[in-house]
Amino acid sequence: MTDFNETTGGMKVEFDTALIKRLDRAGPRYTSYPTADRFTPEFAYRDYLQTVTGAIVRGTLRPLSLYIHVPFCQSICYYCGCNKVVTRDRSKAATYLHYLKREIDMHGRLLAGVNTVEQLHFGGGTPTYLSDAQMDELMQHLHRWFSFAPDTEGEYSIEVDPRTVSRERIATLRRQGFNRISLGVQDFEPAVQEAVNRIQPEAETLDVIDAARQAGFRSISIDLIYGLPRQTLETIARTLDKVIDAGPDRIAVYNYAHLPHLFKPQRRIADHDLPAGDTKLAMLALCIERLTQAGYVYIGMDHFARPDDALSVAQRHGRLHRNFQGYSTHAESDLIACGVSAIGAVGATYSQNAKTLDEYYERIEQGELPIVRGLQLGTDDLLRRSVIQMLMCNFELSMSAIEQAYPITFASYFALEFVELQQLERDGLLTLDQEWITVTPKGRLLIRNICMVFDRYLRLPRKTTETLPVPAVSIQRYSRTI
Repeated sequence: MTDFNETTGGMKVEFDTALIKRLDRAGPRYTSYPTADRFTPEFAYRDYLQTVTGAIVRGTLRPLSLYIHVPFCQSICYYCGCNKVVTRDRSKAATYLHYLKREIDMHGRLLAGVNTVEQLHFGGGTPTYLSDAQMDELMQHLHRWFSFAPDTEGEYSIEVDPRTVSRERIATLRRQGFNRISLGVQDFEPAVQEAVNRIQPEAETLDVIDAARQAGFRSISIDLIYGLPRQTLETIARTLDKVIDAGPDRIAVYNYAHLPHLFKPQRRIADHDLPAGDTKLAMLALCIERLTQAGYVYIGMDHFARPDDALSVAQRHGRLHRNFQGYSTHAESDLIACGVSAIGAVGATYSQNAKTLDEYYERIEQGELPIVRGLQLGTDDLLRRSVIQMLMCNFELSMSAIEQAYPITFASYFALEFVELQQLERDGLLTLDQEWITVTPKGRLLIRNICMVFDRYLRLPRKTTETLPVPAVSIQRYSRTI
């Protein structure tokens, strides 16, 4: 076991190397439950319409969160597993914007009168692939159809590749209404950047951070990745020094999941350049140690935040939520997703748009929202979603609270799961009593393992899009839990 056990803002994390090595396995990240790989084409456009109109009639539609997907990138990063289109042909963005606005029109008409937005997130790809004028056009179009909460109340964020923006562009983004910014850094080390085809000078990134502060962004977040080719403990320590000196409000430290059978760009990464498993664990331990010593709160999974950041505050007050964009402060929202491959969540449903531009455009040309698959959640799904959400966000669960919300006796309903929970208790990941499931400091790093106990779908055969059953373990579709 490593010899550190840091407490910051009341959050305690304990890194047990032997335990992590023994229990590490592939598993979902639980940005949703059921996870997106369980969506089916049986749920499509008309099912979504029925869901939304029904919620409007019943008055159960909640304040809205909007997700806008911009898939374009100017160059390819070899580690990337996002749905993206790498092109220098800027006319493709103009075509995409035309269809994206038409999709927004459809959502706007459907949600007329109940269109208050409290959260907006632009993801990609590279959202700043759009020009200033195109972003102005898109933001004006969104404001034409939706009513946005005041800047002081709403959370309006955008993912930015620092290589694509100037100080002036950052100021323009703030003027356009964004108040939170997330910067892709991954690693400051030149040799690592070269290995993943993302040359990004340190001075360029620091200048963007300074520009964001000068422009009045409420929160600045930095994304890092450990386990990249040519990374060592020494190089990642240097990157951490620079990130801590830069002082962002939030830091995400993701584990690089090498899945070249799923993501073609990763085939350009040589296996011999990747750090060994023990080194990756040591990198994670170093990240946790350094960031918590620097005053950041370990939120969960890959996320750290300053004690006064909205994420930390939401977690302390039990209001933290997890969705397709990660941890969020807006728990009570319905997620409306626009753009190719985007995933939405309204009421007890999930829906996903077409994954290719051609199909996305074709569906919109037919006058339909481009939803091609999704899921209608049953009572069991909703129950398990609540359990997993509470564990992921709060690291504890009141069984009586679940019993008050659902007509079950927790111990009886989850009798099979309790057998596994008791083993995890013996492993030191959690404690059980008559009222609470409480995740221990050791268990917080293995929270995905704990949540997997409640994932009914992991016990079932997986189905392909042709609905033929195949073994659930036939291909590694998930990243490792650590």
